[in-house]
Amino acid sequence: MLELSMHTDNWRCLSGSLQQACEAAKRFGLELIEFGVIDGQDFIQGLGYSPAVSLESNPIAVRKYLDSMGLRASQIDGAYPITGPAGSTHGVRYARRAIQFAHLIGCPRVDTTDGQFKPEGYTDAEVMAITKENYRQILDWAEDFEIIVNIETHGPYTNDPELLDQMLHFFDTPWLRFNLDTGNTFIAGGNPVDFLKRFLPKLSYMHIKDVSASLAAALRGEDTGIAMSDAAIGQGVNADNIAECIRLLKAADWDGVLSVETLGTDENLEASIGWLREQIGEG
Repeated sequence: MLELSMHTDNWRCLSGSLQQACEAAKRFGLELIEFGVIDGQDFIQGLGYSPAVSLESNPIAVRKYLDSMGLRASQIDGAYPITGPAGSTHGVRYARRAIQFAHLIGCPRVDTTDGQFKPEGYTDAEVMAITKENYRQILDWAEDFEIIVNIETHGPYTNDPELLDQMLHFFDTPWLRFNLDTGNTFIAGGNPVDFLKRFLPKLSYMHIKDVSASLAAALRGEDTGIAMSDAAIGQGVNADNIAECIRLLKAADWDGVLSVETLGTDENLEASIGWLREQIGEG
């Protein structure tokens, strides 16, 4: 069964809060929500202008709030770059704390990814060796807390199919899986349909982003990731790819979550969720 979720990051560019995102999810009939986390405190989040959650928050209180809204957490976005030396210094701790938080609120997945740029002075082989050790330390916690760790297509390593394949096969474990982001693979110059066909056996989750024609013209092949689409899903140049991905998922009887990533205005959300429900067959 395909389920719809929504990422609270859709409100970051709108200086929105977690509460605003959850209220919108409830308003549009969703039962799942995804959110990012902050390792420590951030004044913007503290002032109510960020939809992320501090890992210093009381996780039981967060769970009770989601329960009160009729929502469940589908994934925690713990995507501090895990590749290379910065991943060793900061990313491992960040992902571990996200895993622990996910366990306490009953969330089954934590998302991870690479950075926007490759670290200077390192070969790809050196970065992959460091990254493998980083995931080894993260997966120790994932197994103990029974949380799936996803690798998302977002940067120069994860948008390279050969390097992504290497990462997804670092270890023979059910706890390391794949989060396909349709917008990031497209903006990086790839095709989300090709990624899905190749990595479907590892697929655990999907971020659904369309891409406006103007953004594609400006950035496609020049960048590796975008936070969200300013175009409603189904109204951009990536719509046909998304529709084909959903067709393939339905044909494979895949059970999982499609998380909406579009600017969090009511107009965008209504159009995006409505179009996705039509593709899934709910509408």
